[in-house]
Amino acid sequence: MKDYIIRGVDKKGNIRLFVATTTQMVEEARRTHGTSPTATAALGRVLTAAAILGITMKGEKDILTFKVKGDGPIGSIIAVSTNKGQVKGYVDNPYADLPSRPDGKLDVGGIVGHNGQLAIIKDLGLKEPYIGYANLVSGEIAEDLVHYFHLSEQQPSAINLGVLVDKDISVRAAGGYILQLLPGVEDEDIDRVEEILKKAKPISTLIDQGLSPEQVMETLFGEFEMEILEKNQIEYKCNCSRDKIEGVLLSLGKEEINSIIEEDEKAEIVCHFCNKKYNFSKDDLKKLIG
Repeated sequence: MKDYIIRGVDKKGNIRLFVATTTQMVEEARRTHGTSPTATAALGRVLTAAAILGITMKGEKDILTFKVKGDGPIGSIIAVSTNKGQVKGYVDNPYADLPSRPDGKLDVGGIVGHNGQLAIIKDLGLKEPYIGYANLVSGEIAEDLVHYFHLSEQQPSAINLGVLVDKDISVRAAGGYILQLLPGVEDEDIDRVEEILKKAKPISTLIDQGLSPEQVMETLFGEFEMEILEKNQIEYKCNCSRDKIEGVLLSLGKEEINSIIEEDEKAEIVCHFCNKKYNFSKDDLKKLIG
């Protein structure tokens, strides 16, 4: 099953729901960065959330960046997405890992840390990007995002993000959903949603059982008669290029590039998102500042 996201709304127009399957995307990130099982789960949750939030942007050139920085051993987690479903990301310490929790689940909260901050940055092509912040409440990502939506956007939300890592440390199942209550929702519908969420299985379990996003939507919230409004393919894709890396080098300034030429006579730049290496010889560097 290819990764994709569906967006739906209930027949009353008061409940908005996004459901995503992201197994292939998270596995590609794991292979790219060689992450430990717990780091895979943490990065996978952030990538999944970024993918869902990214498709909500309207402009083709709009870019969303989701950053999580706690006091845990993984350091920062960064994911970047577009409204075309292209997502990329990395963590500071991909090999960081922790023992599983007493309930057998991966300790994402521990590896991220319980003290820190998340930021959502939307570059919409304006003079300044929109930046929203919120303190972490658990490091589990989903709970932290719920807290963010409540504080920064006054948006009541329910979020479930999950990554199931197999015995060979590959990604067995990954996905997530974001449910948002819209103005005018009735109290009885809110109560019913809360009851459903209390009994719902983790999203990674549902995807591992073979359910598609449409089936997850129907299984959990079918009684609300959800209508699917759109479906978006998503993938892990880095858009780095030699031209962009040259731009990064030029941003260092002529003096710094001359220093590199004198000291090393070459430069190797590695993309954080895909680990691709770009090598610049002494002549290449001279041409840049020429």
